Amino acid sequence: MKVIICGAGQVGWQIARHLASEKNDVTVVDNNPELVRRATDTLDVQGISGFASYPDILERAGAQDADMIIAATHSDEVNMVTCQVAHSVFAVQRKIARLRGQSYLNAIYTDLFRRDHLPIDVVISPEREVAEAALQRLAAPAAFDTESFLGGNAQLLGIAIDDDCPVINTPLRQLSDLFSTLKAIVVGIRRGGTLFVPSANDRIFPDDECYVMTETSDMARTLEIFGKTQGKLERVVIIGGGNVGLAVARALETRTDRIRVRVIERDRDIAENAADALERTIVLNGDGLDSSLLEEANIGNADAVLAVTDDDKTNLLAAVRAKGLGCKMAICLTNDPTLVPLMGPLDIDAYINPRATTVSSILRHIRHGRVRSVYSIGDAEAEVIEAQVLTTSPIAGKQLKDIDFPEGVLVGGVLKDGKMSKPRADLRIEDGDIVAIFAMASQVAEVEVLLQVSIDFF
Repeated sequence: MKVIICGAGQVGWQIARHLASEKNDVTVVDNNPELVRRATDTLDVQGISGFASYPDILERAGAQDADMIIAATHSDEVNMVTCQVAHSVFAVQRKIARLRGQSYLNAIYTDLFRRDHLPIDVVISPEREVAEAALQRLAAPAAFDTESFLGGNAQLLGIAIDDDCPVINTPLRQLSDLFSTLKAIVVGIRRGGTLFVPSANDRIFPDDECYVMTETSDMARTLEIFGKTQGKLERVVIIGGGNVGLAVARALETRTDRIRVRVIERDRDIAENAADALERTIVLNGDGLDSSLLEEANIGNADAVLAVTDDDKTNLLAAVRAKGLGCKMAICLTNDPTLVPLMGPLDIDAYINPRATTVSSILRHIRHGRVRSVYSIGDAEAEVIEAQVLTTSPIAGKQLKDIDFPEGVLVGGVLKDGKMSKPRADLRIEDGDIVAIFAMASQVAEVEVLLQVSIDFF
């Protein structure tokens, strides 16, 4: 497949990395020559320096026979014009645009993106993706990472292993014997900064980070087995009242369990806008690092603080200060993956990586075929791929023990007739089943071959 990626920033680079590793013909376009050079030097891609919305630049990038264009520059308007030019001049079939402006995303304006208006096939909103990720973190406060699969029947939980974890030093195969009715499986372990897919004989040790796929109804029990208690959220403080913070506060207001929410926003205009948009939420105008303001927000009695300003270091420090003042849990947003190793030493419970959530969202739409969902783990170290099994798939009709999965791949769950089945050696994969597969990045292409999922577009 021939793909043009417009924008060689963090998101564009990661998408190019994924697609190039799967032997696609990828061209990266950016008006910053240094970013283009970084992409061409580190990835198997071609690079064009120039403005992505210019027809001559797209022509140089090969738009005349491209299958897809992904517009992920920093400008919404450039992304939209790029898709229009790709459609009108070059008849590119599939056009994906990243848009941040909330006005463009208002439901009453959805006709704007029709093929006879502004032809964009898929609109990706980083703020909405991040807000959804934040709500998932709050839904499982004891986990540092969460994502829903199999139609909401399964949850991927990232669990940090503490010294008092009850199953430390227990071979993973014994967990199935000890908890025979538990529909949960450890699909990945990060140890000493390295992520790997464990074997049945591997054990869990303190300071490990485990990725566990569990049936949603077993989520609380799974967390308990791994030494985590799932407390009830009653009070939440959000630091940052921009698009992300506002979206989270709005969602929490609609919940029936009446969570008390306070928002702290430094910019007066943004704070006033948030106050006007929210009904039951108290909005405070001031610095989220100010101890007296945090105490005014009753941070000491808060069940969680969510730091989602547009500055990574502010989020990090605000989360640390909130924990120091007695907040039970801290979640912070960070765009910089080099800050993630600081989370543990600073006692920050969970983080949200906007780049990873946006990349996952774009991959979900790139891998069309029968792939229903893709979730990127860590710094694009691995993926969880959810796909429907086809009749022609090499795995259809076989028991799991007879399927030759490559090393670094593990089935996390199977949805049969609307119910999740825990992977067992004798579990037979049938046509129409939906599988959730954890795969290291280097093995993703082989997994797609096993599923016989082609990246096709109509």
